[in-house]
Amino acid sequence: MFFVNFSGEIMKSFTLRILSLSLCLPFLMSTVSVAADIENGERIFSANCSACHAGGNNVIIPEKTLKKDALEANGMNSVDKITYQVTNGKNAMPAFGGRLDDSDIEDVANYVLSQSEKGWD
Repeated sequence: MFFVNFSGEIMKSFTLRILSLSLCLPFLMSTVSVAADIENGERIFSANCSACHAGGNNVIIPEKTLKKDALEANGMNSVDKITYQVTNGKNAMPAFGGRLDDSDIEDVANYVLSQSEKGWD
């Protein structure tokens, strides 16, 4: 057996290193995927949303922008809520659930929140 030859201290050190790596790995991977998601979200947004929402504005209902204060006031300042609205549409906004896949819609939601935090610069 592999572990039988380890002394107690070596085994403890080995176990702690494996545990530390397993706890840190998901955070490292999520950081990388978020950056890629936002880039994809920007591409999807430009191709599908910017006609009505360029610069975080709203050409149909001007007071319902994608800017931070408006998202907060309208209870839309979360990835889940934005994802739901993009998927299902609302009023004049069409549903994109049949046109875009779920991961692209989630990427757009992350991009919108990211831009709202930056002030759509």
